[in-house]
Amino acid sequence: MLKYLLQKEFIQIRRNAFLPKLIVVFPIMIMCVMPWVMNMEVKNIKVEVVDNDRSPSSLRLVHRIEASGYFLFGGQKNTYQQALNDIEMNQTDVVVEIPKGYGADLVNGKQPQILIAANATNGTKGSMGVAYLSQIFAANDMKPGLKRAVPVSTLFLFNKNLDYKVFMIPALMAIVIMLMCGFLPTLNIVGEKEAGTIEQINVTPVSKMNFILAKLIPYWIIALFIITVCMILSWALYGITCQGNIALVYLLSMLLALFFSSFGLIISNYSESLQQAIMVMWFFVVILMLMSGLFTPVRSMPQWAYATTYFNPMHYFIDAIRTVFVRGGGFSAIAHQLGALAIAASLMAVWAVASYKKNR
Repeated sequence: MLKYLLQKEFIQIRRNAFLPKLIVVFPIMIMCVMPWVMNMEVKNIKVEVVDNDRSPSSLRLVHRIEASGYFLFGGQKNTYQQALNDIEMNQTDVVVEIPKGYGADLVNGKQPQILIAANATNGTKGSMGVAYLSQIFAANDMKPGLKRAVPVSTLFLFNKNLDYKVFMIPALMAIVIMLMCGFLPTLNIVGEKEAGTIEQINVTPVSKMNFILAKLIPYWIIALFIITVCMILSWALYGITCQGNIALVYLLSMLLALFFSSFGLIISNYSESLQQAIMVMWFFVVILMLMSGLFTPVRSMPQWAYATTYFNPMHYFIDAIRTVFVRGGGFSAIAHQLGALAIAASLMAVWAVASYKKNR
Protein backbone atom coordinates (compact mmCIF):
# COMPACT_ATOMS: atom_id res chain seq x y z
CA MET A 1 0.00 0.00 0.00
CA LEU A 2 2.81 2.41 0.90
CA LYS A 3 4.42 1.83 -2.50
CA TYR A 4 1.34 3.06 -4.37
CA LEU A 5 0.89 6.03 -2.09
CA LEU A 6 4.50 7.05 -2.77
CA GLN A 7 3.91 6.68 -6.50
CA LYS A 8 0.92 8.99 -6.13
CA GLU A 9 2.98 11.63 -4.30
CA PHE A 10 5.82 11.60 -6.85
CA ILE A 11 3.36 11.73 -9.75
CA GLN A 12 1.68 14.76 -8.19
CA ILE A 13 5.04 16.49 -7.74
CA ARG A 14 6.13 15.65 -11.30
CA ARG A 15 2.88 16.83 -12.85
CA ASN A 16 3.02 20.13 -11.00
CA ALA A 17 4.37 22.74 -13.41
CA PHE A 18 6.10 24.73 -10.66
CA LEU A 19 7.37 22.42 -7.89
CA PRO A 20 10.09 20.50 -9.82
CA LYS A 21 11.59 23.78 -11.04
CA LEU A 22 11.46 25.24 -7.53
CA ILE A 23 13.17 22.21 -5.99
CA VAL A 24 16.06 22.47 -8.47
CA VAL A 25 16.43 26.23 -8.90
CA PHE A 26 15.91 27.41 -5.30
CA PRO A 27 18.99 25.77 -3.69
CA ILE A 28 21.13 26.74 -6.69
CA MET A 29 20.13 30.39 -6.45
CA ILE A 30 20.61 30.47 -2.68
CA MET A 31 24.12 29.00 -2.89
CA CYS A 32 25.17 31.13 -5.86
CA VAL A 33 23.95 34.50 -4.56
CA MET A 34 23.52 34.49 -0.79
CA PRO A 35 27.13 33.74 0.32
CA TRP A 36 28.17 36.99 -1.38
CA VAL A 37 25.48 39.24 0.08
CA MET A 38 24.94 37.73 3.56
CA ASN A 39 28.19 39.13 4.89
CA MET A 40 28.50 40.71 8.33
CA GLU A 41 31.94 42.16 7.59
CA VAL A 42 31.68 45.94 7.49
CA LYS A 43 33.48 47.62 4.60
CA ASN A 44 33.06 50.67 2.37
CA ILE A 45 32.43 53.03 5.27
CA LYS A 46 32.42 56.54 3.85
CA VAL A 47 34.51 58.87 5.99
CA GLU A 48 35.20 62.62 5.82
CA VAL A 49 37.99 64.45 7.66
CA VAL A 50 38.14 67.92 9.15
CA ASP A 51 41.83 68.74 9.64
CA ASN A 52 42.19 71.78 11.90
CA ASP A 53 45.92 71.23 12.43
CA ARG A 54 47.40 70.95 8.92
CA SER A 55 50.63 69.52 10.32
CA PRO A 56 52.77 66.66 8.92
CA SER A 57 51.39 64.38 11.65
CA SER A 58 47.76 65.17 10.84
CA LEU A 59 48.49 64.81 7.12
CA ARG A 60 50.00 61.39 7.78
CA LEU A 61 46.87 60.41 9.70
CA VAL A 62 44.64 61.54 6.83
CA HIS A 63 46.68 59.45 4.39
CA ARG A 64 46.38 56.40 6.67
CA ILE A 65 42.60 56.74 6.65
CA GLU A 66 42.55 57.26 2.90
CA ALA A 67 44.70 54.15 2.31
CA SER A 68 42.61 51.86 4.52
CA GLY A 69 40.67 49.19 2.68
CA TYR A 70 37.72 49.56 5.06
CA PHE A 71 36.89 53.15 4.18
CA LEU A 72 35.72 55.16 1.21
CA PHE A 73 37.48 58.49 1.63
CA GLY A 74 35.00 61.31 1.06
CA GLY A 75 37.61 64.07 1.17
CA GLN A 76 38.31 66.85 3.63
CA LYS A 77 35.87 69.50 4.82
CA ASN A 78 36.70 72.97 6.04
CA THR A 79 34.48 72.85 9.13
CA TYR A 80 32.94 70.20 11.36
CA GLN A 81 29.46 71.56 10.67
CA GLN A 82 29.86 70.97 6.93
CA ALA A 83 30.83 67.35 7.53
CA LEU A 84 27.99 66.89 10.05
CA ASN A 85 25.52 68.13 7.46
CA ASP A 86 26.72 65.35 5.15
CA ILE A 87 25.91 62.80 7.87
CA GLU A 88 22.46 64.28 8.28
CA MET A 89 21.96 64.03 4.50
CA ASN A 90 23.19 60.39 4.63
CA GLN A 91 26.07 61.25 2.31
CA THR A 92 28.76 60.01 4.69
CA ASP A 93 28.98 57.56 7.61
CA VAL A 94 31.77 58.89 9.84
CA VAL A 95 33.35 62.31 10.41
CA VAL A 96 36.83 62.66 11.90
CA GLU A 97 37.83 66.04 13.35
CA ILE A 98 41.56 66.48 14.03
CA PRO A 99 42.09 69.24 16.63
CA LYS A 100 44.46 72.14 16.26
CA GLY A 101 47.77 71.33 17.92
CA TYR A 102 47.51 67.61 17.18
CA GLY A 103 51.09 67.39 15.84
CA ALA A 104 52.53 69.46 18.69
CA ASP A 105 50.82 67.26 21.28
CA LEU A 106 52.38 64.16 19.74
CA VAL A 107 55.85 65.73 19.82
CA ASN A 108 55.40 66.75 23.47
CA GLY A 109 54.23 63.26 24.46
CA LYS A 110 50.67 64.32 25.15
CA GLN A 111 47.60 62.33 24.18
CA PRO A 112 45.66 64.35 21.58
CA GLN A 113 41.89 64.08 21.54
CA ILE A 114 40.31 63.31 18.15
CA LEU A 115 36.57 63.63 17.62
CA ILE A 116 34.77 60.80 15.78
CA ALA A 117 31.14 61.41 14.85
CA ALA A 118 29.52 58.25 13.48
CA ASN A 119 26.11 57.73 11.95
CA ALA A 120 24.78 54.97 14.20
CA THR A 121 21.50 54.44 12.36
CA ASN A 122 23.17 51.17 11.44
CA GLY A 123 24.66 50.34 14.83
CA THR A 124 27.04 47.69 13.53
CA LYS A 125 28.42 49.93 10.80
CA GLY A 126 28.85 52.83 13.18
CA SER A 127 30.60 50.87 15.92
CA MET A 128 32.89 49.01 13.53
CA GLY A 129 33.82 52.26 11.78
CA VAL A 130 34.85 53.76 15.13
CA ALA A 131 36.84 50.62 15.98
CA TYR A 132 38.73 50.67 12.65
CA LEU A 133 39.55 54.36 13.06
CA SER A 134 40.73 53.85 16.64
CA GLN A 135 43.29 51.32 15.41
CA ILE A 136 44.55 53.76 12.80
CA PHE A 137 44.83 56.54 15.39
CA ALA A 138 46.78 54.28 17.75
CA ALA A 139 49.28 53.45 15.00
CA ASN A 140 49.66 57.09 14.01
CA ASP A 141 50.15 58.27 17.60
CA MET A 142 53.39 56.28 17.93
CA LYS A 143 56.26 58.77 17.74
CA PRO A 144 59.12 58.03 15.31
CA GLY A 145 62.01 56.28 17.02
CA LEU A 146 59.87 55.18 19.95
CA LYS A 147 60.21 51.51 20.74
CA ARG A 148 57.01 49.70 19.88
CA ALA A 149 55.33 47.08 22.01
CA VAL A 150 55.97 43.43 21.33
CA PRO A 151 53.69 42.37 18.43
CA VAL A 152 50.98 39.85 19.18
CA SER A 153 50.51 36.89 16.87
CA THR A 154 46.93 35.71 16.36
CA LEU A 155 46.04 32.24 15.15
CA PHE A 156 42.53 31.81 13.79
CA LEU A 157 41.31 28.24 14.11
CA PHE A 158 39.08 26.49 11.54
CA ASN A 159 38.65 29.60 9.38
CA LYS A 160 42.15 31.01 8.99
CA ASN A 161 41.25 33.65 6.38
CA LEU A 162 38.16 34.83 8.28
CA ASP A 163 36.07 34.13 5.20
CA TYR A 164 32.46 34.82 6.11
CA LYS A 165 31.26 32.36 3.45
CA VAL A 166 32.66 29.50 5.56
CA PHE A 167 30.39 30.62 8.39
CA MET A 168 27.30 31.25 6.26
CA ILE A 169 27.21 28.25 3.89
CA PRO A 170 26.12 25.74 6.59
CA ALA A 171 23.47 28.24 7.69
CA LEU A 172 22.21 28.58 4.12
CA MET A 173 21.89 24.80 3.93
CA ALA A 174 19.68 24.96 7.01
CA ILE A 175 17.54 27.73 5.50
CA VAL A 176 16.97 25.84 2.24
CA ILE A 177 16.01 22.61 4.02
CA MET A 178 13.73 24.48 6.42
CA LEU A 179 11.88 26.32 3.67
CA MET A 180 11.62 23.48 1.16
CA CYS A 181 10.84 20.69 3.63
CA GLY A 182 8.64 22.92 5.76
CA PHE A 183 6.44 24.86 3.38
CA LEU A 184 5.86 22.18 0.74
CA PRO A 185 4.34 19.67 3.23
CA THR A 186 2.37 22.52 4.78
CA LEU A 187 0.61 23.01 1.46
CA ASN A 188 0.12 19.29 0.81
CA ILE A 189 -2.84 18.01 2.82
CA VAL A 190 -4.63 21.35 2.97
CA GLY A 191 -4.23 21.55 -0.82
CA GLU A 192 -5.92 18.17 -1.14
CA LYS A 193 -8.69 19.42 1.15
CA GLU A 194 -9.35 22.36 -1.14
CA ALA A 195 -9.14 20.16 -4.25
CA GLY A 196 -11.45 17.54 -2.72
CA THR A 197 -9.06 14.62 -3.31
CA ILE A 198 -8.63 13.99 0.41
CA GLU A 199 -12.14 12.53 0.51
CA GLN A 200 -11.04 9.77 -1.83
CA ILE A 201 -8.28 8.81 0.61
CA ASN A 202 -10.63 8.90 3.58
CA VAL A 203 -12.88 6.19 2.14
CA THR A 204 -9.97 3.78 1.50
CA PRO A 205 -8.51 1.30 4.00
CA VAL A 206 -5.20 3.21 4.03
CA SER A 207 -3.92 3.56 7.58
CA LYS A 208 -3.03 6.95 9.03
CA MET A 209 0.57 5.78 9.49
CA ASN A 210 1.03 4.81 5.84
CA PHE A 211 -0.69 7.96 4.64
CA ILE A 212 1.54 10.31 6.67
CA LEU A 213 4.67 8.25 5.89
CA ALA A 214 3.93 8.54 2.18
CA LYS A 215 3.69 12.30 2.64
CA LEU A 216 7.01 12.49 4.53
CA ILE A 217 9.33 10.25 2.49
CA PRO A 218 9.38 12.42 -0.69
CA TYR A 219 10.57 15.39 1.33
CA TRP A 220 13.36 13.36 2.90
CA ILE A 221 14.54 12.56 -0.62
CA ILE A 222 14.24 16.23 -1.55
CA ALA A 223 16.35 17.12 1.50
CA LEU A 224 19.08 14.68 0.39
CA PHE A 225 19.02 16.21 -3.08
CA ILE A 226 19.20 19.73 -1.67
CA ILE A 227 22.13 19.05 0.65
CA THR A 228 24.02 17.31 -2.17
CA VAL A 229 23.52 20.26 -4.51
CA CYS A 230 24.58 22.70 -1.78
CA MET A 231 27.81 20.83 -0.99
CA ILE A 232 28.70 20.47 -4.68
CA LEU A 233 28.18 24.19 -5.29
CA SER A 234 30.08 25.06 -2.12
CA TRP A 235 33.08 23.14 -3.47
CA ALA A 236 32.75 24.23 -7.11
CA LEU A 237 32.09 27.94 -6.54
CA TYR A 238 33.96 28.76 -3.34
CA GLY A 239 36.39 25.89 -2.76
CA ILE A 240 34.77 25.22 0.62
CA THR A 241 34.37 21.56 1.52
CA CYS A 242 33.12 19.67 4.55
CA GLN A 243 35.95 19.16 7.04
CA GLY A 244 34.20 16.32 8.84
CA ASN A 245 32.31 13.17 7.95
CA ILE A 246 29.83 13.89 5.15
CA ALA A 247 27.58 11.11 6.45
CA LEU A 248 26.98 13.19 9.58
CA VAL A 249 25.88 16.14 7.41
CA TYR A 250 23.34 13.89 5.68
CA LEU A 251 22.17 12.48 9.01
CA LEU A 252 21.63 15.96 10.43
CA SER A 253 19.82 17.03 7.27
CA MET A 254 17.51 14.01 7.42
CA LEU A 255 16.57 14.76 11.02
CA LEU A 256 15.91 18.42 10.28
CA ALA A 257 13.86 17.48 7.22
CA LEU A 258 11.86 15.00 9.33
CA PHE A 259 11.14 17.70 11.90
CA PHE A 260 10.01 20.38 9.44
CA SER A 261 8.11 18.05 7.11
CA SER A 262 6.25 16.61 10.10
CA PHE A 263 5.65 20.09 11.46
CA GLY A 264 4.36 21.19 8.07
CA LEU A 265 1.93 18.27 7.93
CA ILE A 266 0.71 19.09 11.44
CA ILE A 267 -0.11 22.64 10.38
CA SER A 268 -1.69 21.31 7.19
CA ASN A 269 -3.86 18.88 9.17
CA TYR A 270 -5.25 21.66 11.34
CA SER A 271 -5.62 24.30 8.59
CA GLU A 272 -8.74 24.88 6.54
CA SER A 273 -7.15 26.92 3.73
CA LEU A 274 -3.80 27.45 2.00
CA GLN A 275 -3.60 31.04 3.25
CA GLN A 276 -4.06 29.95 6.84
CA ALA A 277 -1.42 27.22 6.53
CA ILE A 278 1.13 29.56 4.93
CA MET A 279 0.71 32.28 7.54
CA VAL A 280 0.96 29.88 10.48
CA MET A 281 4.07 28.22 9.04
CA TRP A 282 5.67 31.58 8.30
CA PHE A 283 5.03 32.70 11.88
CA PHE A 284 6.95 29.74 13.32
CA VAL A 285 9.69 29.71 10.66
CA VAL A 286 10.71 33.31 11.32
CA ILE A 287 10.88 32.75 15.08
CA LEU A 288 12.82 29.48 14.81
CA MET A 289 15.27 30.96 12.32
CA LEU A 290 16.02 34.29 14.02
CA MET A 291 16.39 32.72 17.48
CA SER A 292 18.57 29.80 16.37
CA GLY A 293 21.95 31.53 16.31
CA LEU A 294 21.98 31.33 12.53
CA PHE A 295 23.09 34.96 12.10
CA THR A 296 24.17 36.06 15.57
CA PRO A 297 25.59 34.19 18.61
CA VAL A 298 22.87 32.95 20.95
CA ARG A 299 24.99 33.97 23.94
CA SER A 300 24.35 37.59 22.96
CA MET A 301 20.62 37.14 23.62
CA PRO A 302 18.93 38.05 26.90
CA GLN A 303 18.75 35.17 29.33
CA TRP A 304 15.03 34.57 28.73
CA ALA A 305 15.58 34.46 24.97
CA TYR A 306 18.61 32.19 25.30
CA ALA A 307 16.47 29.72 27.29
CA THR A 308 14.23 29.25 24.22
CA THR A 309 17.14 27.77 22.24
CA TYR A 310 16.82 24.59 24.30
CA PHE A 311 13.53 23.96 22.48
CA ASN A 312 14.65 25.16 19.06
CA PRO A 313 15.71 22.33 16.71
CA MET A 314 17.20 24.87 14.29
CA HIS A 315 19.68 25.87 16.99
CA TYR A 316 20.84 22.28 17.43
CA PHE A 317 21.16 21.80 13.68
CA ILE A 318 23.11 25.04 13.13
CA ASP A 319 25.45 24.25 16.00
CA ALA A 320 26.01 20.67 14.83
CA ILE A 321 26.46 21.28 11.11
CA ARG A 322 28.99 24.06 11.74
CA THR A 323 30.83 21.72 14.07
CA VAL A 324 31.03 19.05 11.37
CA PHE A 325 31.31 21.19 8.24
CA VAL A 326 33.68 23.89 9.52
CA ARG A 327 35.52 22.35 12.48
CA GLY A 328 35.60 18.75 11.30
CA GLY A 329 34.01 17.41 14.48
CA GLY A 330 33.02 13.76 14.76
CA PHE A 331 30.01 11.94 16.12
CA SER A 332 30.97 12.46 19.76
CA ALA A 333 31.21 16.22 19.21
CA ILE A 334 27.58 16.46 18.07
CA ALA A 335 26.01 13.58 19.99
CA HIS A 336 24.02 16.02 22.15
CA GLN A 337 22.65 17.89 19.15
CA LEU A 338 21.84 14.66 17.31
CA GLY A 339 19.92 13.36 20.30
CA ALA A 340 17.93 16.57 20.67
CA LEU A 341 17.11 16.65 16.94
CA ALA A 342 16.08 12.99 16.95
CA ILE A 343 13.73 13.53 19.91
CA ALA A 344 12.17 16.66 18.37
CA ALA A 345 11.74 15.02 14.96
CA SER A 346 10.22 11.86 16.46
CA LEU A 347 7.73 13.82 18.54
CA MET A 348 6.67 15.83 15.50
CA ALA A 349 6.28 12.68 13.39
CA VAL A 350 4.05 11.06 16.03
CA TRP A 351 2.03 14.26 16.29
CA ALA A 352 1.66 14.41 12.49
CA VAL A 353 0.13 10.91 12.49
CA ALA A 354 -2.12 11.60 15.48
CA SER A 355 -3.38 14.93 14.13
CA TYR A 356 -4.58 13.53 10.82
CA LYS A 357 -8.31 12.96 11.12
CA LYS A 358 -9.53 10.24 8.80
CA ASN A 359 -13.28 10.12 8.52
CA ARG A 360 -14.54 6.71 7.43
